[in-house]
Amino acid sequence: MLNKFDIIALGELNVDLILNQIDGQPEIGKEKFAHRMTLTLGSSTAIFAANAAALGAKVAFCGMIGNDSFGDLVETSLQKKGVDTRFLIRQDQYATGATICMSYDEDRANLTYQGAMDYMSLGDINPKVFTEAKHIHISSIFMQSGVKRDLMMILELCKANGVTTSLDTQWDPMEKWDLDYQAVLPMLTVFMPNETELKCLTHAQTLEEAVEKIRPYANAAVIKCGSRGSLLIRKGQPDRMQPALLNKHVVDCIGAGDSFNSGFITRLAAGDPLDLCQQYGNMTGAVNTTAAGGTTAFTSREEVERIGREQFGWS
Repeated sequence: MLNKFDIIALGELNVDLILNQIDGQPEIGKEKFAHRMTLTLGSSTAIFAANAAALGAKVAFCGMIGNDSFGDLVETSLQKKGVDTRFLIRQDQYATGATICMSYDEDRANLTYQGAMDYMSLGDINPKVFTEAKHIHISSIFMQSGVKRDLMMILELCKANGVTTSLDTQWDPMEKWDLDYQAVLPMLTVFMPNETELKCLTHAQTLEEAVEKIRPYANAAVIKCGSRGSLLIRKGQPDRMQPALLNKHVVDCIGAGDSFNSGFITRLAAGDPLDLCQQYGNMTGAVNTTAAGGTTAFTSREEVERIGREQFGWS
């Protein structure tokens, strides 16, 4: 059968309660005021899915939320971004995850309740996810112990159904980095960590050392290196460093890595070669920095590409 979706995002879902203009640091036994508050859809995987949909891909999301008001916010927010929510799993036992973000100038302190996201496992996932997707993007596995435990079985189902796959582990809040990358990487179409995450995962001191540790196992990997750009590694081909498109007037960098992922995977699902996917990912990551938050700059593919051309010289 024909795939119904270009991309299905499989990952964490939560709301973000963002507090700004806070009167000092929190202190035990005392109460402080915050003078601005925003309640919004959170999660790196949600930013990825929303921006891939804005870029024209047909996107669905598979994640677990509670039967509560935060779950309602998550579902309606995804729908407003053009993401299909038929594969969301709603249940009563656990509440929807939430992150309290306390912002202080250019830094922030986050406190996360994982809630439902931590309990989703392969047994909860609709089998149609593996037959109706052209590509499945998995993210934030250290936030989801059920998905992490069943990751190899999930990837085996993808492979059996001819579905291409990508993985961005994201940060490990426990800093254990206990992923068997030697087993996982051969199952992936493309691995998508950032430089810091890759060094932690491989227990390497330098990017070069980390790359050599994953090289025997990765079919392809694209490593996000911040202001230096991205590094593409492919079996049997030379490594390719793509310089970043730098924004001289950054609004903020929230979600820039997720926006890189959305551009890269949108083009991969469309059949582009990996070097063109890398170029497009660098562009979408740069466009992300032109507006506040992870999704604001992504109104349509045409608008993103216009900003890419006019502000960054992308072509």
